[in-house]
Amino acid sequence: MPGNSQRRGRRVTPKKGAAGGTGGKNRSSLTGKGRTLPADERPWHKGYSGTEKLPSKTAWKQQKERRAAEAEGRAPKIGQPGSKDTTWGGGGRTRGGPTAGKASRGGPAAGKATRGGGGGRSGPRVSPGRKSHPPKDAPELLVGRNPVVEALRANVPATALYIAQGIDVDERVTELVRAAGDRGIAILEISRAELDRMTGGVLHQGVGLQVPGFAYESFEDMLAAAVEQPAPLLVALDGVTDPRNLGAVIRSAAAFGAHGVFVPERRAAGITATAWRTSAGAAARMPVSQVVNLTRAVKKCQAEGFVVVGLDADGEVDLYDLEASVGPLVVVVGSEGRGLSRLVGETCDLRVSIPMHSDVESLNASVAAAVTLAEVARRRVTG
Repeated sequence: MPGNSQRRGRRVTPKKGAAGGTGGKNRSSLTGKGRTLPADERPWHKGYSGTEKLPSKTAWKQQKERRAAEAEGRAPKIGQPGSKDTTWGGGGRTRGGPTAGKASRGGPAAGKATRGGGGGRSGPRVSPGRKSHPPKDAPELLVGRNPVVEALRANVPATALYIAQGIDVDERVTELVRAAGDRGIAILEISRAELDRMTGGVLHQGVGLQVPGFAYESFEDMLAAAVEQPAPLLVALDGVTDPRNLGAVIRSAAAFGAHGVFVPERRAAGITATAWRTSAGAAARMPVSQVVNLTRAVKKCQAEGFVVVGLDADGEVDLYDLEASVGPLVVVVGSEGRGLSRLVGETCDLRVSIPMHSDVESLNASVAAAVTLAEVARRRVTG
């Protein structure tokens, strides 16, 4: 036989004929849909003016929703044309339209779900891809066996200790369970999957310590209490973002007789479990305040008679020549990378440099604060 008739797997059935054409049935699908309607001409848009004729499909959906609402004895989910909540669910626009029987995500389901429609989830709306920020006083979860043990040794306030089921028990787990029991902290055994969810996938080693939000002191109260001291001393942190540096500065402030520490609310570290642990418990004794505007807070201190000095490697005053140390003083410590911000630096009365006898360009923020506070304490003792 001619051709490849003897090959293995050859076709033995007649070949199908050529596929038939569309016959004109799909010709309309190839035509354009016309211009894009502006917002005031879209019946589903909140900017719809209500004067244009509704498309037949939209009008049919609206009529269907009205009939369903009348049958159930409720108000329809669609609003009047021109209002803010027209046609796509009373609680705001949704994707997919106000089809009868559809329910919004989070609301009573009766078919396909839509986003954001009537009966949807309550609370503030969050843009897609953007996380909602927890409140400032929300509890924090400190994870890792060594960090949890160190936090309990430092008497960091805690409300609960979470232990994953089936973890390998070593001396650290035994110590943290014993320490939590001695302090009356609730010990909860949960699944590893639940602990993964609570920590957001962070490596936790099977343990987590829930720490309550820190109670900050009012800046006005802290300033008023400091003014009553014979030689008030305050410490301000300008954009320090590492909580370990914040904890170390608080520890140094408590050691050298400072009467308060204040930090900005934004773009700066707050009192977290890490800061608690680094402060070695000093955060429980030292008043710490958060201020909305650090420059404004510094000016308030100046109005109360404080001399404000900023630590700067290029400062014009040597730390050992700072005669203002014996009076009311505010020491401003800059951030780890850029130092003092421009506005805060211009507001300071003096810029102080720490003399160094090597090629080291600068000191760590917490180390610079400790050196400065130690020199201020020495001057106040010796006069």
